[in-house]
Amino acid sequence: MAFNRSIIALILIALFSTSCLRYSFTGASIPDGVNTIFIPFFPDQSNSGLGDLSQRLNDALIERFVNQSKLQLANNESDADAVISGVITSYSNRPFSITGSEQADQNQVQIGVRGSFKYTGDEEALWNKNFNGNFTFDPTEDPINGERDAANGALQQIANNMFNDAVSNW
Repeated sequence: MAFNRSIIALILIALFSTSCLRYSFTGASIPDGVNTIFIPFFPDQSNSGLGDLSQRLNDALIERFVNQSKLQLANNESDADAVISGVITSYSNRPFSITGSEQADQNQVQIGVRGSFKYTGDEEALWNKNFNGNFTFDPTEDPINGERDAANGALQQIANNMFNDAVSNW
């Protein structure tokens, strides 16, 4: 009986001692005082020719940081507790594998982003680094939608890696 009470007491102590952190559905713990994040558009300096690449990256980052955690989206940096920002630096759509008749049967979209993450109260960014994503598609089936879907896949990889790097500091 005393042993059972000790176990229950230890469990309660463990539960109460972790109450200083908030947990998201992704398993990432968010530090106290971090409730909002500002995610400005990442300028597209890649010369990709895709006019909505910045919007699609922004949507992927919002999905990851806001919809999959308990953070709320801030409208500007001064209202935010954290900021993730950057620039799309490169975009390529190149043959990935070649058939026997020397035609591409798979193309690969590669996207590069330079990003940074910081808490608004800090002078220095926690990280400032390059992220890359790539995704293949069959250009013989539907080249336009295939490239669009591959770009979305590469942007999702980048958003996931940026999120993971941000939460690894939490």
